[in-house]
Amino acid sequence: MYEKNFKGTKTLITFIIRQQRLKLLIWLVSLVGINLIVARAYPNIYPDEESRIAAFMTMNNPAMKAMLGPGYELEDFLQGVGPLFANEMLLFSAIAVAIMSILLVGQATRGDEEEGRYEMIRALSVGRLAHSSAVLIVNVATNLLLALSIGFGIALLGIESMDIESSLLYGAVLGATGLIFASFTAVFAQLAESARTVTIYSIMTLMIAYLVRAIGDVSNETLSWISPLGWTVNTGVFVENNWWPVILLCTFALLLWILAFYLHSLRDIGAGFIAPRKGKAYASKFLQTPLGFNIWMQKTNIIAWAIGLIALSGSFGAILGDLEVYFADIEIMEAYIDVESNYSLTEQFVALVMAIMTLIGVIPVVMTILKLKGEENRNLTENIYSRAVSRVRVLGSYVILAVIVSIIMQTMIALGLWSGSEAVMEEPLSFQTTFTSAYVYLPAIWVMTGLTISLLGVIPKLTSLIWFYFVYCFVALYFSGLLDFPEWMNDLSIFEHIPQIPIDEMNVIVIIVLMMIAISFTAVGFVGYRKRDIIG
Repeated sequence: MYEKNFKGTKTLITFIIRQQRLKLLIWLVSLVGINLIVARAYPNIYPDEESRIAAFMTMNNPAMKAMLGPGYELEDFLQGVGPLFANEMLLFSAIAVAIMSILLVGQATRGDEEEGRYEMIRALSVGRLAHSSAVLIVNVATNLLLALSIGFGIALLGIESMDIESSLLYGAVLGATGLIFASFTAVFAQLAESARTVTIYSIMTLMIAYLVRAIGDVSNETLSWISPLGWTVNTGVFVENNWWPVILLCTFALLLWILAFYLHSLRDIGAGFIAPRKGKAYASKFLQTPLGFNIWMQKTNIIAWAIGLIALSGSFGAILGDLEVYFADIEIMEAYIDVESNYSLTEQFVALVMAIMTLIGVIPVVMTILKLKGEENRNLTENIYSRAVSRVRVLGSYVILAVIVSIIMQTMIALGLWSGSEAVMEEPLSFQTTFTSAYVYLPAIWVMTGLTISLLGVIPKLTSLIWFYFVYCFVALYFSGLLDFPEWMNDLSIFEHIPQIPIDEMNVIVIIVLMMIAISFTAVGFVGYRKRDIIG
């Protein structure tokens, strides 16, 4: 029975690696490279005790704990840059690894099944669970290679306080985080009937894990241990070196994979345990239009992201009341933090959070456009173009929806921050200022949208490159100060040109230029989409 169920696993491992080799290579090189580059830069960023004391005072407040994790003691920071590196890098690196595992497992399981490849594989002499086991082995190998590359890479840098055990633990906790979210994705692949729904469920699980951990780290340590990301940040890497959270992550991941195998052995090909809700017998006139149909198909994704963003931004808003009180009691902060006299620390923190949250909000906007590419790859656009409908009208419906989604996401971000501050602050954030600081990013989001459309229309095979530009924008936002990027590198990120309200003054000329760039990219995409061949 064992051999029968897993027959052909070795061959399928080779198939999956060949199928995803480019994605695997890019993810591994990017994640390993960023961690090693940042680690190498830290001794120059924090060369003495004064700079490390300043960093400790910046990190040791409720807002930063919610964003980055519980942190370390001052004595730990004074011992070397290892704890500083872990405090600022571990959580966001773990989230990136989790996203990598979610996307790779989702595509290799439900994605292959949805596109018909799994049915072709099952037609051969392979076991029922061979494909799932091959996906598991490839994911384990990927995360293990990532863990070892980062661990040994940091150790070879020879940085004080970053010894071989600590470096390997840092890599191991990243790999273990990737494994557990891969296992969540494997379970969701058995429950849902589409790859998009699997990705939505998995990303929402990641966001909930981050939110629960943030609330727990600020108010209730026990609550933080409910979240897998809470296990990630409580390893005490470079100080205490607790390996048991890694063991806990791997054990729970194994149990989830066993559950995924069991569920997969029960269901039929193409089916899921969560049955899709039956639609109406007759479609409305609006639903029969490309825009109406597009909204109906993507409404679940939009609603899920909107809920996630308002909850996440609301959690940051709820801790704003503690910032001014915390920093007011520390006179030495004036010596280390550059505080503009006209703006409070809370307003500066809100500007930073708004930029990071906006980058997260870009994801569903880009996914809205990429939905058309996915439909084309599965030959589903043939059903649309078999009717009397133009390509411009179809693509236009995706563009209109992307614009609507961008406004919804920015509204949710602003509403979450404002409502959170309203509940906890004696002088809450200004409603007008908060929403202005969110909406001012819309032209940059539309440039990203236009770039996606131009890739889709002109060189559809390279459409996925938009995600690499997205990662670059995040690196430029989060690491440019740490890595001392030259100005031209920062300027390559479209978000670098957006004024951070209320710290910066509104620059109408920049906004107009960005909108013109967005329109130009979009126009190029429309022209290319009208002329090129459609797959199928």
